[in-house]
Amino acid sequence: MNTFGNIFRISIFGESHGTAVGIMVDGCPPGIPISEEEFVHDLSRRMPGAKGTTPRKEADMPEIISGIYLGKTTGAPIVISTKNNNKISSDYDNLRNIPRPGHADLTARTKYSGFNDPRGGGHFSGRLTWGLVVAGTIAKKILAPAKIHAELVEAGGSSDIEAAIEKAISEKDSIGGIIRCSVKNLNPGIGEPFFLSVESAISQIVFSVPAIKGIEFGSGFQAAKMKGSEHNDAIIDAKGTTRTNNAGGINGGITNGNQLVFQVAVKPTSSISKTQETIDLKENKLTELKIEGRHDVCIALRIPVIIEAVTAIALADLKMMDRGIYGERN
Repeated sequence: MNTFGNIFRISIFGESHGTAVGIMVDGCPPGIPISEEEFVHDLSRRMPGAKGTTPRKEADMPEIISGIYLGKTTGAPIVISTKNNNKISSDYDNLRNIPRPGHADLTARTKYSGFNDPRGGGHFSGRLTWGLVVAGTIAKKILAPAKIHAELVEAGGSSDIEAAIEKAISEKDSIGGIIRCSVKNLNPGIGEPFFLSVESAISQIVFSVPAIKGIEFGSGFQAAKMKGSEHNDAIIDAKGTTRTNNAGGINGGITNGNQLVFQVAVKPTSSISKTQETIDLKENKLTELKIEGRHDVCIALRIPVIIEAVTAIALADLKMMDRGIYGERN
């Protein structure tokens, strides 16, 4: 399904080489000030341009269709889209019957009986994350004064990101990365256990972002190697402030008032210049494929702002659920 959320609900639409991509946000409170410039700020962070990113560059200007009037949300569904103009669909002509290793080409064809749009990955393209960034801009307003920050801390297994990208370019290959995300000034008490715990809600939407393969909160997998006396965070005041933060700001699926911290793993871009083995579905035989076109060497470079956005969307939904049930806390 293409919808996420219970009160703050988003619905994503479009294909990579279709007319447009966009987002619908329903359940947004009225009166939230928002300008096109605010969308552009985060959208510019998602755009390619840095070394190791795709040469395909769209204007990405948001067109507000509904839900925002005189610079404020109206309470009606918000629909925002952007045109796809910089398309070279011929790059994908030879891929209609030859699925790319690592991509959703074959699974999408199977799922939708061959009626899916295969150009540029269609509905499975990272191009669709444009709408997530737009919705995240609105969600961040709902979460204020909480501040979300994500950054790429490792690429290709190295903290020297620039050198790792140079090496991947020279080898005509691709690399993945690790993104660290933190949320400061987040109210305690947010989260709806069991099945809408903070970890559950964030993980669900994070794994909807193309190329994400793993997530860990706080000490994450290192917790399995620790003793309880090492992992337990000492509480040092009545507000719940802890001396360490192995829990990542969450206990029992509920925010505890400390900084929320998690990391995500981004896989290497599947489209690479090296020859790969795959199946020719028309001829029903193995073949070699060399992918042409424009692709990111390290898609992780462009994902931090998307992780910020989806985190904001999940937390905004949980915050609105919490306030609806329990009212404002002192």
